[in-house]
Amino acid sequence: MAAYWIARVTVTDPDAYAEYAKRATAAIEAHGGEFLARASRTVCLEGEMRARNVLVRFPSVEDAERCYNSAQYREAYEFARDASERDIIVVEGN
Repeated sequence: MAAYWIARVTVTDPDAYAEYAKRATAAIEAHGGEFLARASRTVCLEGEMRARNVLVRFPSVEDAERCYNSAQYREAYEFARDASERDIIVVEGN
């Protein structure tokens, strides 16, 4: 069953985050991830608004978790760790 990686992000260091995004894209695609929405228009109906929102479809929850825990993604994460405030969840769906 498909899974959706939902990232809500406030970028605090645009240069470092741009490097993260470049590296993370390669890691995500290598694990079967497909970007469905990336930093596009967002409307917040409830809760805290984040400036950047990303939605990625993976073949399964396990694929999304493998991606997040992969050496390639963890290397990319080093650029995001101090360059953003993020919430990332994976939701199983159709």
